[in-house]
Amino acid sequence: MNDRWRPNVTVAAVVHQEGRYLMVEERDPVSGHRVLNQPAGHLEPGEGLVDAVKREVLEETRWEVTVTGYLGVALFTAANNTTYLRHSFLCIPTREHSDRNLDEAIIGAPWMSYEEIKSRAERHRSHLVLDVLRQYRAGLCAPLSHVIDA
Repeated sequence: MNDRWRPNVTVAAVVHQEGRYLMVEERDPVSGHRVLNQPAGHLEPGEGLVDAVKREVLEETRWEVTVTGYLGVALFTAANNTTYLRHSFLCIPTREHSDRNLDEAIIGAPWMSYEEIKSRAERHRSHLVLDVLRQYRAGLCAPLSHVIDA
């Protein structure tokens, strides 16, 4: 048995269009509260980071996206002591599939302004929601060539 510690690898998307951001409202599995997050989820075996973020956005919001940039990586330990290595990407929406169902845990996928998101900070899944938006708004986005996704 290997007792080596491993964080959970996740991806998240900042999807921006015309001054609004695509968010997800979901039920937190630990607290049961309704929380806001960027479309996000776990990397699956054999999947690249870029494919994972496109899949997660589609599953959680019904939107196909084009991934345009890399917003960086964050190490985050949640209240339940689970540690996540979260890779965030910048995306633009390309097509909505309104006939698709949202993931089971997703309540809705609203488009929100930065001020609306900021004013609901107490409902954010984690501080990373605002951190990554601030990073994007400051112009701190790397090209996708910084992601080696073999």
